[in-house]
Order: sequence, then structure tokens, then C-alpha cells
Amino acid sequence: MNYKKRMSLLMLLDSIIVLGSVYVSYFILHPYFQIFTTKTLLVSSVSLFIAHHVLANVFHLYKKAWQYASIGELWAIFKSITFSIIVTAVIQLVFFQDIYFRTLFIAWLLHILLIGGSRYVWIIFRNTYFKKQNTADYKRTLIIGAGSAGTMIARQLKTNHESKLYPVAFIDDDVKKHKLEIMGLPVLGGKEVIQDAVKRFNIHYIIIAIPSLKASELKKIYNECAKTQAKTQIMPKIEDIMLGKVSVNQFKDVKVEDLLGREPVELDHAGILETIGGKTVLVTGAGGSIGSEICRQICKFNPRKIILLGHGENSIYTIDMELRQKYQNTIEILPVIADVQDRDRIFEVMDTHKPDVVYHAAAHKHVPLMEYNPKEAVKNNVIGTKNVAEAADTFSVRNFVLISSDKAVNPTNVMGSTKRIAEMVIQELNKHSQTKFVAVRFGNVLGSRGSVIPLFKKQIQTGGPLTVTHPDMTRYFMTIPEASRLVMQAGTLARGGEIFVLDMGKPVKIVDLAKNLIKLSGYTEEEIGIKYAGIRPGEKMYEELLGENEVHSEAVFPKIFIGKSLAVDYSQVRVLIENCEKYDSSYIKDYVLRLANKQNVLSVKSAN
Repeated sequence: MNYKKRMSLLMLLDSIIVLGSVYVSYFILHPYFQIFTTKTLLVSSVSLFIAHHVLANVFHLYKKAWQYASIGELWAIFKSITFSIIVTAVIQLVFFQDIYFRTLFIAWLLHILLIGGSRYVWIIFRNTYFKKQNTADYKRTLIIGAGSAGTMIARQLKTNHESKLYPVAFIDDDVKKHKLEIMGLPVLGGKEVIQDAVKRFNIHYIIIAIPSLKASELKKIYNECAKTQAKTQIMPKIEDIMLGKVSVNQFKDVKVEDLLGREPVELDHAGILETIGGKTVLVTGAGGSIGSEICRQICKFNPRKIILLGHGENSIYTIDMELRQKYQNTIEILPVIADVQDRDRIFEVMDTHKPDVVYHAAAHKHVPLMEYNPKEAVKNNVIGTKNVAEAADTFSVRNFVLISSDKAVNPTNVMGSTKRIAEMVIQELNKHSQTKFVAVRFGNVLGSRGSVIPLFKKQIQTGGPLTVTHPDMTRYFMTIPEASRLVMQAGTLARGGEIFVLDMGKPVKIVDLAKNLIKLSGYTEEEIGIKYAGIRPGEKMYEELLGENEVHSEAVFPKIFIGKSLAVDYSQVRVLIENCEKYDSSYIKDYVLRLANKQNVLSVKSAN
């Protein structure tokens, strides 16, 4: 039914109720109409009729969607009826020098009962008539969260025929709601009863409907849900629903990063805007996982120009097209194909565009792969960094941020060693340069290329098993957006020469990550399986956390610490760079390991 037909029907219904209530109320009090004249009835009924429809429009009574009626709609009915009765009383006083209080009071009661009742009769009829039939054909659903979001989802699932879910109960940690019913659904208890509820009510599906839920609490709830066979999903963000990006019943899967228990990073937006807003920013390795996300985050702060520098044309093309779709009218976006090992090309790019800020994310980062290719690791991670850094110094770049790694801490592998030596390169340059050179270290990033999550996902797709090196292997993890935001934030704190260390939270067992991913993918551990393959060349069992004396005791920014690094004997670094092509791979491997470990360097410090 369209709007005009619907409004006409409601106005006709209200007109009958308004006019009829005048005569009914008069008749109830005075059955024989002995004190009323035709003029009295006519003036009173016409006054009430006009006043009601005027005020009904004032309070938008005919624009309400009654299937979603609540206290607000009841209040609109009350105001419309009450004020129309008051207007009629005033008119009676003007025309007849008297007000028929009892009659108007009865008319008011009849209006409330009949007008309000007619709306709610429709709601009852609609919910009954359009209620999902044969609910046995639907997936029985448990909703976690009996607040406004949970009730909204319950209402939607009950009436939406397109959804194959049907709500049967709530779970909520608020003890005041326990044993009550909301929308006809019982609130069974807190998260401790989830397993029992799934068994008792034969639940197939669980929806977590608490938008304000902290990551640590989500992890606890999901752990309880994971003990059942029910599929678990999360409701979409409220802002996405409000913006029309998704509907209420488009639930999203729980992701591994949701279970890290890490809270969102609050940035110093003013500081970042001052650093890169309206400036020219160059990102090396812009097509990589970290580099591309840094580009996305940078563009949110409206730089004048962003230069996407990378060696692989496909990855640079992808990030270039993505950014152009969003920012081509506000930001100059320039893709540049270049290899950081090509010194002349890097100097040419710096000379042409003269960036204000450089984020150097280009690197070889695969630990086992670099064990077999140590010379390439030195050429890319050390010499490439030296080329970009010296070009930045030559052309007066204001800030230079090297993306380093926790593998640079007391490294046992080539990749970590070359990252540590790259830090030495920029620290040496910082001593005599006007450019502020800093490095930012962090650990493993979920979802980055070559990381464990994409590997596990491919193994699940092929039926398993998931290969884990050792049951006790632990790593620190953060998400790509979080790492990128903290890198940008650290860049604003640069004074020159610092090695910033990002707080990585608590270490996570790789085998636990594998088990969670199997469950999130809809399988059981028995179906996919986990195989222990042994520690690979260059790998550590645990990532190190050094003592308090090796990291400044207080964070310079939430989740960012400054490391204390000792003086570097740069002559040995110079020897490596000048003779890289002459040395064989085994010698280079030994050299970089000894060189990197000669320094007493720091590690990631946990704030937990």
C-alpha cells in the first residue's frame, strides 16, 4: 500500500472514531440528549474533528511506521488527542460559556482506546499474519545481547521471510534481564550458559549483537560459542546499518583479528594532519600489504600528493586504482615503478617530486626464503634502504620512517639481521642530516602476504592439514590497519635517530590461531587436522621481550615506546655494503648475523 492510500485510510478511520466518540460520550452521560441542542453537537464535533486532524499532522501521526511502533508513537497519539480535546473545550467556552468536562473526558478516553488500539491491533495482526510459518524449516538462532541491537535483530528475523534464521532465546550478562521475556523470547542467562542453551534449545546459529563489545570480551564470548557446534556470527556495525551499507540481518563472520583481544588505537589526528596534510608523501613498497595500507591511511589525512613506489607493476596498479576511485579529485596520486636497489632511479624520483615525508616499506621479509638468499636480502634490505635514505638526505626530506621488524631483535636469521643493519644505516645518516630518520619495529601482521593466515586459509581450502612448526611456537600479532596507523603516529613523534617499538600485546600460540581459524571456517579439527612440521631455518621458538632497562619505562604515546640503542660501529656496515657482490652467500650469512648481534638491541615491550 502506497503512502497516499495508507494516509487516506488512517484519516478516514480517525474521522469515524472522532465524530462517533462525540455522540457516544454524550449518549453515555445523557441518553436522551435532553440538554444538548443540534448546535452544541455540531460545534463540538466539528471543532474536535478539525483540531484532531490539524494536530495529527503537526505531530506526524500519519507518517508513523506502525510496524515499528514504540513509546514515541504512543506519545504522539497522546499529544494529538489531548490537545485536540483542549482546543474543543476552549471553543465550547467561547460559544456556550460553558465546558462539558465529563463529556470531553469520555471522548478523550474513547480516542485513546480506539485510535491507539486500532494501530496496535494492526501490529498484532501483521506480526501474526506475516509471522514465519513452519519455523522447523528455519535455523534456530540464539542472540547474544538483549539490548536495543539484539531486540532489533530479533524483530527483523521474526518478520523477514528472506532470512532463514528464527530467534528462540537471548543471552545477556545483565542479571536484571535474566528469566524475563523480551519480544516473547526468554533471556536465559549470561555467557556461562551458552553451551547449555545450545543443547537445550537445539540452536543452529548464534548471533553476537553487542555493538559496544570490547575485543577482549568478544574473545571470551566466542570461546564459549566455539565449544558448541553452532555457527557464530556478529551483527554489522550500527554505522554501516545507518549509512545503508548493509541491512540488519547481514551478519558477518567472526575473524581471527577480532579474537586478538586488542582495543582500537586512538590516534593524534592533529599531529598526523600537521605531518602529512597538504604535503607530498612517498611510500616505497606501496604495493605490499603494509605499504598499501599505509597509503590508505595516509590518504585519510589529505596529503597534496602521494607517490606509490614499487617494483611490481601489478601490485602498484591495484593500489593506484583503489586510491583513485576514492581520492582522484582531492589528492594527486602518482604510481612509480622503481627498484630501491637502482640508486640512480631512486635519486631521480626524489629529485623530481621532492617529498616531505618518506615511509620506507620496501623489503624482503620472508624468513626461510632469505636464509637461502642472503645476498638478495642484503641488496634489498640494506643497500636498498641506504639508497632511499641517502636520496632523502640529499633532497631534504623532512621525515624518513623505516618499517623495521621485531626479527631485528637479537636476530637468529638473515632477514632479521638485515633489518637490524638497515636500522644502523639510518641511525648513522641521522647524525649529520637535516632529515629526521627513525625506524618503527613491530611483529607479525595478520593477513599480510606470506604470513601464516593466508597460508592456513589455502590449506583449509584444500582440505588440510594445517602445518604448524611446533606446538609451543608463539608470536606477537596485530592487524594491518593497526600496524599502519601506529607507523604513521610514530612518524609524527620523530626527533631523529629513534627506534620506535610498537606494543604488540600478548603473544599468541600459532597452534591456537590454527584451531580458531578451522572453527571460524566452519570445520572441526578432526576434519582438517593439524600437522607439526618442525622449526624452519632461522626461526625462533619465542619472540623476545627484553628487560625494563632496555626500553624507556614510559610510552611516548599509547602503545608506542622508544628503544635505547647503543652506538654503532658503522665501518663494518660499510664493508658489507661495498663488498656484497664479492662475498659468497655463506660468508654473507655469517657476516650479517655477527654484525647484527654485536649490538645490544631492544625488543618489543608489552604494555600488558
